[in-house]
Amino acid sequence: MTALLFFILIILFIISVPIAISLGLASVLYLLFTAGDNALIQLPQRMFASLDSFPLMAAPFFILAGKLMEHGGISERLVDFAKSLVSQMKGGLGHVAVVACMFFAALSGSAAATTAAIGAILIPSMVKAGYDRNFATAVHAAGGTTGIVIPPSVPLVLYGVTAGASVSGLFIAGIIPGIMIGISLMIVVYIISSLRGYGAGSTKTTLKEIIYTFKRAILALIMPFIILGGIYGGIFTPTEASVVAVVYGFIIGAFVYKQIKLKELREILVSSVITTSVILFIIATAGLFGTILTREQVPQSVANFIIGADLSPVMILLFINLFLLLVGTFMETIASVIILTPILLPVVTSIGMDPIHFGIIMIVNLSIGLITPPVGVSLFVGARVGNTRFEPLVRAIIPFLLMMFVNVLIITFVPQLSVGILEFLGKK
Repeated sequence: MTALLFFILIILFIISVPIAISLGLASVLYLLFTAGDNALIQLPQRMFASLDSFPLMAAPFFILAGKLMEHGGISERLVDFAKSLVSQMKGGLGHVAVVACMFFAALSGSAAATTAAIGAILIPSMVKAGYDRNFATAVHAAGGTTGIVIPPSVPLVLYGVTAGASVSGLFIAGIIPGIMIGISLMIVVYIISSLRGYGAGSTKTTLKEIIYTFKRAILALIMPFIILGGIYGGIFTPTEASVVAVVYGFIIGAFVYKQIKLKELREILVSSVITTSVILFIIATAGLFGTILTREQVPQSVANFIIGADLSPVMILLFINLFLLLVGTFMETIASVIILTPILLPVVTSIGMDPIHFGIIMIVNLSIGLITPPVGVSLFVGARVGNTRFEPLVRAIIPFLLMMFVNVLIITFVPQLSVGILEFLGKK
């Protein structure tokens, strides 16, 4: 009967039914076929149980904090500071885009928001400076993927809740991989810019300009240190930190930078509620779907099958990475985390992998799906913001995708990049 569940789900995916509806409808139809009408009484209880989690409350607050940062005049100051640091390099504005995306990622925790906020500012400037429009858009789409790796990250929160892993530990573990990804994307920008002659006439920035832009951006830059420092220092939990982020973002945007007006605040709240409701609906239906998988012992069966195949740990990890990359190309990140974590976690723990390390591997793999067709959320956002077509943008993103694949392998087989910092800080 498990085959029936997946058959229904795949058919719904093929006919483009939204992820949340597909998960819920497949679960309902499965229960009707197997248990009759009485099983439907459990649906509201199971869905509510999936949402009844204190750590999960961090997700909507981080979403709201990201919206406040996006509209609060912070992105412009981050871009100016990034320009002062790296604009003089070959392909300067491309490097500015990546660095600005990394800064904004540490505030918003969202790939799409990062791509939209920074791209709206920098893509026109890059095109005006002679950069190819598709290349400029691809840089921002790729840079935006750091939004779900660099903490705070909503997918990391959801993985922590699903896997029963420490959210604060996941945040710490995501710092170095996120920075590494950003640096690797800058390498791609440098190589392509050198071949095409982008940014060759960039002028050097003076120390005075760096200090000036730093002062303008300092209130935005210290927010991650407040949030992450408070978590790691034991001052507040990740959930409480998300509320602190909202308060801080509102105060800075409304009263210091004075960019958030009453009209914008209403739009921010409505947008945050819509985004949150979509995510929570996915979590609720994915939780119901996951309950059925657990009852049918699908995670155990998958784990036993892979272990019984007598594969080496290296081959198992390569297989899981390939599987995650494939899933990320057609399934939304949040749903992938909720559905796949219970299935794959027993497999990796059976070969001795730390759950936190696997969480980083999963999120990085799924972040690649954000810039990979056919779903490619960041690609669609980038195409809209960059005013370009989807097809040529896909070609422009290929070099960045190849570098991301290399990042996945490094993060997978060099666990010290993620859990090593936890051991250094005595958190393991």
